[in-house]
Amino acid sequence: MIIIYKEVAVEDFTKIPTSVLKGANRIELNDNLAVGGTSPSFGVLQEATKYLQEKSIPVVEMIRPRGGNFVYNDIELKIMEADLFQAQKLGVDAVTFGALTEDGKIDTDAMEQLIAASAGMQVVFHMAFDALAEDQKKPAIDWLVEHDVDRILTHGGPLTTPIDKTLDNIKEYVDYADGRIIIIPGGGVNYQNCDEIAKKLDVKELHGTKIIDGVNN
Repeated sequence: MIIIYKEVAVEDFTKIPTSVLKGANRIELNDNLAVGGTSPSFGVLQEATKYLQEKSIPVVEMIRPRGGNFVYNDIELKIMEADLFQAQKLGVDAVTFGALTEDGKIDTDAMEQLIAASAGMQVVFHMAFDALAEDQKKPAIDWLVEHDVDRILTHGGPLTTPIDKTLDNIKEYVDYADGRIIIIPGGGVNYQNCDEIAKKLDVKELHGTKIIDGVNN
């Protein structure tokens, strides 16, 4: 039997106690999941972090100032940086973000700025990875490894494509990463298909809103 580390994406505080009770290993805290998640409010973050610290469950904070693309201007980056400093003060375990250029590459300047502001926390590159140009995926993995990013969250293609059709792409990323960085499949992973996906991809960590029965479903 494969032991899967289940990361549940939740919107606001209300789903957190149920997620913990039903076996979540880690919580990704968002606002506005309808647009793929944005940064939660300070109040929600404060209470969620306090609650999860008492339960010894790690929390990942989404750092994203708005829905839409992942090309950010200087003001948006300042907002993200301020959110990162706040997360540090609260003892957040990990933060998830991604910044791209107009032509579908990693925005290395923005990413270096955000990674620097994340000192002491784990860093996850979220599904902005799937918006990279196809020929930029493997160079991006190398760059993220070199900059000590801990994990990459990916659906393996557009979210409109079911995950069973993108598993080959995810497997390619897992094989290319070769243990240098954790690749976490997400988007369409649920409590019914998670065991099969973990087995096919040979991964131990999975992410989803419905990865645990009775949460968000």
